[in-house]
Amino acid sequence: MYQQDQPQPLLGSILLLVTAVIWGCAFVAQSVAMDFVQPFTFCGARFFLSGTALVPVILLRKRMGIDDGCSRRSGRGRARFRTAVTGGIICGIFLFLGSGLQQIGIQYTTAGKAGFLTALYIILVPIYSVFLGKRPKATVAAAAGIALVGMYLLCMEESLKLSRGDLFCLFCAFAFPFQILSLDHFTRETDAVLLSCVEFYTVSVIAGILAFLFEDPDPAALRAALIPVLYAGLLSGAVAYTLQAVGQKKMQNPSAASLIMSLESVFAALAGWLILDQSMSGRKILGCVIMFAAIILAQL
Repeated sequence: MYQQDQPQPLLGSILLLVTAVIWGCAFVAQSVAMDFVQPFTFCGARFFLSGTALVPVILLRKRMGIDDGCSRRSGRGRARFRTAVTGGIICGIFLFLGSGLQQIGIQYTTAGKAGFLTALYIILVPIYSVFLGKRPKATVAAAAGIALVGMYLLCMEESLKLSRGDLFCLFCAFAFPFQILSLDHFTRETDAVLLSCVEFYTVSVIAGILAFLFEDPDPAALRAALIPVLYAGLLSGAVAYTLQAVGQKKMQNPSAASLIMSLESVFAALAGWLILDQSMSGRKILGCVIMFAAIILAQL
């Protein structure tokens, strides 16, 4: 019989930290892809690849007899399977809103401003949680505010005057908390991997429909953007978003989870410094230190 997972905050934190590392490196792939394909086409392709990559994982787990609690041979199993499908669709809608708006915004703004505006979800998740009856601890709320200061120092080297692209990134920051909180709710009741698979296919279907309605999908352009699509689809999508689902399930604290995931901006800056030889000023280093301090405060 399926046993509901017990909270494992340390393991959950590690999984979300790995997620942040992968997402941090993915920002470059997302920006490069816009030189070849349009936003909805990119989102549709990457998340179709993400969902397809999880299908053999699900089948292998079933063949190995790993109980995900979603067996349709029992009433409880059927209920958990329906929860995975329903939850995956709901989470997928919110993920599409967040990732789609972000992808549109990346076309028209700098990486620094996009990273900062997107990361505003770290203060929105605790606020949204209050309305859902999940009041965050004072230390977590304080850590979110501290992390926002660190994020500003790390990402913002130009004026905060909002352009069209900035507004899209700001709107995506309001969408991502719904995905985080929905994931926190549904993964407690079902298998995280199955839910993630449904979530990815939901994003792919919505983005694919909009791509054919408003864009001009070109197979040749997708081939030109193959490397960014593969990274975004397999690592940033199939691996990282599934780790997010499993990590949040083990943490069961969406506010603290959002803080850890916001470290993607730190790792993006570090990757640019180490791999692309981009500058790492004292201001950016201070921002990284402040953000890490905020994460430690939240964990304490």
